[in-house]
Amino acid sequence: MKENKKNNGHGKVILFPGMTDRLFNEAKHLAENNQYKEANELFEQALLLGEGDEMSLSIFAYSLYEEKNFERAKQVCEELLAIGPNMYFEVMELYLTICMQLRQFKQVEKIIESLFDEQLIPDHEVEKFERLKNLNAHIAENQESHFQAPIIEDEELEGFTATEFLEMSAQRQMMLIHELTEKNIRPYSDELRAIIENDEVQPFIKSLLLILLVEQEVDMTITVTKFAQSKEFNPVNFPLPTKLNQYTEITGTIAERLAQEPSALEFALHLIDKHAIVLYPFGWDGYSTEEVAEGYIGYVKTMFGEDREMNGEIVSFLQNIEKMSDLQE
Repeated sequence: MKENKKNNGHGKVILFPGMTDRLFNEAKHLAENNQYKEANELFEQALLLGEGDEMSLSIFAYSLYEEKNFERAKQVCEELLAIGPNMYFEVMELYLTICMQLRQFKQVEKIIESLFDEQLIPDHEVEKFERLKNLNAHIAENQESHFQAPIIEDEELEGFTATEFLEMSAQRQMMLIHELTEKNIRPYSDELRAIIENDEVQPFIKSLLLILLVEQEVDMTITVTKFAQSKEFNPVNFPLPTKLNQYTEITGTIAERLAQEPSALEFALHLIDKHAIVLYPFGWDGYSTEEVAEGYIGYVKTMFGEDREMNGEIVSFLQNIEKMSDLQE
């Protein structure tokens, strides 16, 4: 995709290919270590930037299920089933379990009937699925009402307001932003500006919305306030975070310095990518490329157990950005 061209609401925007892989890998690592909340936040970030492969989406779906975020887990399973995963039946079992958690019993009954019709159920599972179908049919028949999970539809998005957005949890805000990546956001531009200009909105959320505006070249003036800085900003022809000159200079310096230390380099680049988004549309203003590069190198090496003398002001600045990159409820 050509940089900074209009998305027009079609397809997924891939902004930072290198960063996407790092986010997916870290998210999978967190999920495998039962850190589901942290993993799910990183998976959402990664999916804003690129497509997930079968393994990543599978782990994300299970991680969401473990955190009892059944609505989102169902959506991810549907994405997986649409691409025809190798472990189709295992994903379908999870999907049915999630539907039951959401009390969508009639849907479970119909899906199982389809599986039988298409002869997709293994012989050793036939009896279990027959029981499941009958159980869900019985429950559905006796329900006085169905409890459907709220799903954002187009008509809801058309009416969404800044006030409603501000009342959402950070995770729900991320889900809505994910929906917006696949739409023409111009009808919502005034509401998005109100959200971005609100002092209570987290810097990371502001940045993701700004990136959407930049990617679709929405011509409007926004006052962005972050980290004690404020300036007017027009998304048209403004570079994305990883295309800013300072970002390129900092990552180039660090790649050269840590060329013989791949683990430290990968971790440093991951931090910089994440921090570039949090700071956007600002950068590491007030610091030189050398100061910032040395700060990240020292910061990473201390995390790897190496004692180093560091610039306390830079370290404090980086720690503050890192804190802001973790979405808190």
